[in-house]
Amino acid sequence: MSVAVVTGGARGIGAGIAKRLRADGHRVAVLDVDLTGAEGDVLLDCDVASEESVTIAFDKVSSVLGVPSIVVNNAGFARDQPLHEMSLSDWDAVVDVCLRGAFLTTRLAAPAMMAAGFGRIVNISSTSALGDPERVQYVAAKSGLNGFTKAAALELGPFGVTVNAVAPGFTVTNMTVRSAARRGRTLEEHIRITAEESPVRRAGHPEDIAHAVSFFASEGAGYVTGQVLYVAGAPLG
Repeated sequence: MSVAVVTGGARGIGAGIAKRLRADGHRVAVLDVDLTGAEGDVLLDCDVASEESVTIAFDKVSSVLGVPSIVVNNAGFARDQPLHEMSLSDWDAVVDVCLRGAFLTTRLAAPAMMAAGFGRIVNISSTSALGDPERVQYVAAKSGLNGFTKAAALELGPFGVTVNAVAPGFTVTNMTVRSAARRGRTLEEHIRITAEESPVRRAGHPEDIAHAVSFFASEGAGYVTGQVLYVAGAPLG
Protein backbone atom coordinates (compact mmCIF):
# COMPACT_ATOMS: atom_id res chain seq x y z
CA MET A 1 0.00 0.00 0.00
CA SER A 2 1.56 3.28 -1.14
CA VAL A 3 1.50 6.58 0.69
CA ALA A 4 0.18 9.54 -1.32
CA VAL A 5 0.31 13.24 -0.53
CA VAL A 6 -2.29 15.54 -2.08
CA THR A 7 -1.74 19.27 -1.64
CA GLY A 8 -4.81 21.47 -1.66
CA GLY A 9 -6.76 18.29 -1.07
CA ALA A 10 -9.53 19.55 1.19
CA ARG A 11 -12.03 20.54 -1.49
CA GLY A 12 -12.76 20.70 -5.19
CA ILE A 13 -10.45 18.84 -7.52
CA GLY A 14 -8.04 18.03 -4.70
CA ALA A 15 -10.76 16.38 -2.63
CA GLY A 16 -11.83 14.33 -5.64
CA ILE A 17 -8.26 13.18 -6.16
CA ALA A 18 -7.79 12.28 -2.49
CA LYS A 19 -11.01 10.27 -2.51
CA ARG A 20 -10.01 8.38 -5.65
CA LEU A 21 -6.52 7.55 -4.42
CA ARG A 22 -7.95 6.19 -1.19
CA ALA A 23 -10.37 4.07 -3.23
CA ASP A 24 -7.36 2.81 -5.18
CA GLY A 25 -5.93 1.50 -1.90
CA HIS A 26 -3.40 4.21 -1.10
CA ARG A 27 -2.98 5.84 2.29
CA VAL A 28 -3.58 9.52 1.68
CA ALA A 29 -2.29 12.60 3.47
CA VAL A 30 -4.20 15.78 2.68
CA LEU A 31 -2.26 19.04 2.98
CA ASP A 32 -4.19 22.32 2.89
CA VAL A 33 -4.36 25.72 4.57
CA ASP A 34 -8.04 25.10 5.37
CA LEU A 35 -8.92 21.53 6.29
CA THR A 36 -12.64 22.12 6.71
CA GLY A 37 -14.46 19.10 5.29
CA ALA A 38 -11.24 17.32 4.33
CA GLU A 39 -11.09 13.53 4.24
CA GLY A 40 -7.92 11.48 4.36
CA ASP A 41 -5.83 9.19 6.52
CA VAL A 42 -3.85 12.18 7.75
CA LEU A 43 -4.93 15.84 7.57
CA LEU A 44 -2.23 18.48 7.89
CA ASP A 45 -2.33 22.28 7.88
CA CYS A 46 0.32 23.24 5.34
CA ASP A 47 1.24 26.31 3.29
CA VAL A 48 3.00 24.82 0.26
CA ALA A 49 4.69 28.15 -0.48
CA SER A 50 6.60 27.85 2.81
CA GLU A 51 9.67 25.60 2.86
CA GLU A 52 9.37 25.18 6.62
CA SER A 53 5.68 24.29 6.46
CA VAL A 54 6.24 21.72 3.71
CA THR A 55 9.17 20.14 5.55
CA ILE A 56 7.17 19.82 8.78
CA ALA A 57 4.20 18.32 6.93
CA PHE A 58 6.25 15.73 5.07
CA ASP A 59 8.09 14.73 8.25
CA LYS A 60 4.70 14.17 9.89
CA VAL A 61 3.42 12.12 6.95
CA SER A 62 6.52 9.93 7.01
CA SER A 63 6.28 9.33 10.75
CA VAL A 64 2.56 8.49 10.71
CA LEU A 65 1.93 6.79 7.35
CA GLY A 66 5.35 6.12 5.88
CA VAL A 67 7.50 7.75 3.22
CA PRO A 68 5.37 9.09 0.34
CA SER A 69 5.84 7.45 -3.06
CA ILE A 70 3.08 9.52 -4.69
CA VAL A 71 2.84 13.30 -4.59
CA VAL A 72 0.01 15.21 -6.25
CA ASN A 73 0.74 18.93 -6.49
CA ASN A 74 -2.78 20.29 -6.67
CA ALA A 75 -2.65 23.38 -4.45
CA GLY A 76 -3.32 26.53 -6.41
CA PHE A 77 -5.68 29.42 -7.01
CA ALA A 78 -6.23 32.35 -9.36
CA ARG A 79 -6.85 36.03 -8.69
CA ASP A 80 -8.44 37.44 -11.82
CA GLN A 81 -7.36 40.98 -12.63
CA PRO A 82 -6.31 42.96 -15.69
CA LEU A 83 -2.54 42.98 -16.11
CA HIS A 84 -2.19 46.73 -15.59
CA GLU A 85 -4.12 46.53 -12.30
CA MET A 86 -2.40 43.46 -10.89
CA SER A 87 -0.45 43.99 -7.69
CA LEU A 88 2.94 42.45 -7.05
CA SER A 89 1.55 40.76 -3.95
CA ASP A 90 -1.16 39.04 -6.02
CA TRP A 91 1.43 37.94 -8.59
CA ASP A 92 3.67 36.52 -5.88
CA ALA A 93 0.84 34.79 -4.02
CA VAL A 94 -0.41 32.88 -7.06
CA VAL A 95 3.01 31.98 -8.45
CA ASP A 96 4.33 30.95 -5.04
CA VAL A 97 1.51 28.48 -4.38
CA CYS A 98 1.09 27.11 -7.92
CA LEU A 99 4.76 26.85 -8.94
CA ARG A 100 7.05 27.31 -5.95
CA GLY A 101 4.86 24.88 -3.99
CA ALA A 102 5.31 22.14 -6.58
CA PHE A 103 9.07 22.71 -6.55
CA LEU A 104 9.29 22.51 -2.75
CA THR A 105 7.28 19.29 -2.45
CA THR A 106 9.01 17.60 -5.37
CA ARG A 107 12.48 18.56 -4.15
CA LEU A 108 11.67 17.15 -0.73
CA ALA A 109 10.02 13.93 -1.92
CA ALA A 110 12.40 13.05 -4.77
CA PRO A 111 15.42 11.71 -2.83
CA ALA A 112 13.44 8.96 -1.08
CA MET A 113 11.68 8.03 -4.32
CA MET A 114 15.02 7.86 -6.15
CA ALA A 115 16.50 5.68 -3.42
CA ALA A 116 13.50 3.35 -3.60
CA GLY A 117 13.57 3.19 -7.39
CA PHE A 118 9.91 4.17 -7.62
CA GLY A 119 7.89 7.35 -7.42
CA ARG A 120 4.95 9.14 -8.98
CA ILE A 121 4.67 12.91 -9.09
CA VAL A 122 1.53 14.36 -10.65
CA ASN A 123 1.19 18.11 -11.10
CA ILE A 124 -2.22 19.69 -11.59
CA SER A 125 -1.88 22.27 -14.33
CA SER A 126 -4.71 23.96 -16.24
CA THR A 127 -5.88 24.76 -19.75
CA SER A 128 -5.16 28.34 -18.68
CA ALA A 129 -1.51 27.51 -19.34
CA LEU A 130 -2.37 27.98 -23.01
CA GLY A 131 -3.45 31.58 -22.35
CA ASP A 132 -6.31 33.22 -20.46
CA PRO A 133 -7.06 36.96 -20.19
CA GLU A 134 -6.87 38.71 -16.82
CA ARG A 135 -4.96 35.77 -15.37
CA VAL A 136 -1.35 36.48 -16.32
CA GLN A 137 0.06 35.30 -12.98
CA TYR A 138 -1.97 32.08 -13.08
CA VAL A 139 -1.13 31.47 -16.74
CA ALA A 140 2.56 32.05 -16.05
CA ALA A 141 2.49 29.71 -13.06
CA LYS A 142 0.68 26.89 -14.86
CA SER A 143 2.73 27.11 -18.05
CA GLY A 144 5.81 27.15 -15.82
CA LEU A 145 4.46 24.04 -14.09
CA ASN A 146 4.22 22.31 -17.46
CA GLY A 147 7.87 23.09 -18.15
CA PHE A 148 8.84 22.01 -14.65
CA THR A 149 7.05 18.71 -15.27
CA LYS A 150 9.03 17.97 -18.41
CA ALA A 151 12.39 18.97 -16.94
CA ALA A 152 11.84 16.99 -13.72
CA ALA A 153 10.74 13.97 -15.76
CA LEU A 154 14.07 13.98 -17.60
CA GLU A 155 16.04 14.15 -14.37
CA LEU A 156 14.09 11.63 -12.32
CA GLY A 157 13.18 9.08 -14.99
CA PRO A 158 16.45 7.12 -14.69
CA PHE A 159 15.58 6.47 -11.04
CA GLY A 160 12.13 5.01 -11.70
CA VAL A 161 10.33 8.23 -10.82
CA THR A 162 7.77 9.58 -13.29
CA VAL A 163 6.54 13.17 -13.43
CA ASN A 164 3.37 14.06 -15.31
CA ALA A 165 0.77 16.81 -15.34
CA VAL A 166 -3.00 16.80 -15.64
CA ALA A 167 -4.46 20.03 -17.05
CA PRO A 168 -8.17 20.39 -16.28
CA GLY A 169 -10.47 22.36 -18.49
CA PHE A 170 -13.76 23.76 -17.22
CA THR A 171 -14.42 21.79 -14.02
CA VAL A 172 -17.27 22.52 -11.64
CA THR A 173 -15.84 23.47 -8.23
CA ASN A 174 -16.16 26.37 -5.80
CA MET A 175 -13.97 28.40 -8.17
CA THR A 176 -16.71 28.11 -10.80
CA VAL A 177 -18.77 30.70 -8.92
CA ARG A 178 -16.00 33.28 -9.35
CA SER A 179 -15.52 32.35 -13.01
CA ALA A 180 -19.23 32.87 -13.63
CA ALA A 181 -19.20 36.24 -11.89
CA ARG A 182 -16.19 37.34 -13.94
CA ARG A 183 -18.29 36.81 -17.06
CA GLY A 184 -21.43 38.37 -15.64
CA ARG A 185 -23.34 35.09 -15.52
CA THR A 186 -25.21 33.13 -12.91
CA LEU A 187 -23.61 29.86 -11.91
CA GLU A 188 -26.26 27.78 -13.68
CA GLU A 189 -26.01 29.89 -16.84
CA HIS A 190 -22.24 29.67 -16.86
CA ILE A 191 -22.24 25.88 -16.54
CA ARG A 192 -24.87 25.53 -19.28
CA ILE A 193 -23.14 27.83 -21.77
CA THR A 194 -19.71 26.35 -21.19
CA ALA A 195 -21.03 22.81 -21.53
CA GLU A 196 -22.73 23.69 -24.80
CA GLU A 197 -19.42 25.02 -26.14
CA SER A 198 -17.63 21.76 -25.34
CA PRO A 199 -17.33 19.00 -27.98
CA VAL A 200 -18.49 16.47 -25.37
CA ARG A 201 -21.42 18.74 -24.40
CA ARG A 202 -20.87 18.64 -20.67
CA ALA A 203 -18.86 20.26 -17.92
CA GLY A 204 -16.05 18.47 -16.16
CA HIS A 205 -16.17 17.32 -12.54
CA PRO A 206 -13.43 16.55 -10.00
CA GLU A 207 -13.93 12.83 -10.64
CA ASP A 208 -12.87 13.33 -14.28
CA ILE A 209 -9.56 14.77 -13.16
CA ALA A 210 -9.15 12.12 -10.49
CA HIS A 211 -9.41 9.34 -13.08
CA ALA A 212 -6.39 10.75 -14.93
CA VAL A 213 -4.41 11.22 -11.73
CA SER A 214 -5.19 7.66 -10.71
CA PHE A 215 -3.59 6.38 -13.92
CA PHE A 216 -0.45 8.53 -13.62
CA ALA A 217 -0.07 7.42 -9.97
CA SER A 218 -0.32 3.73 -10.82
CA GLU A 219 2.47 1.22 -11.29
CA GLY A 220 1.15 0.64 -14.81
CA ALA A 221 2.08 4.20 -15.82
CA GLY A 222 5.80 3.57 -15.53
CA TYR A 223 6.45 4.12 -19.26
CA VAL A 224 4.66 7.48 -19.31
CA THR A 225 6.50 10.56 -18.10
CA GLY A 226 6.89 14.24 -18.90
CA GLN A 227 3.36 14.40 -20.30
CA VAL A 228 0.72 17.11 -19.95
CA LEU A 229 -2.72 15.54 -20.30
CA TYR A 230 -5.52 18.00 -21.02
CA VAL A 231 -8.68 16.69 -19.39
CA ALA A 232 -10.91 19.27 -20.96
CA GLY A 233 -13.53 17.65 -23.17
CA ALA A 234 -11.67 18.90 -26.24
CA PRO A 235 -8.39 18.34 -28.12
CA LEU A 236 -5.88 20.82 -26.73
CA GLY A 237 -2.15 21.13 -26.31
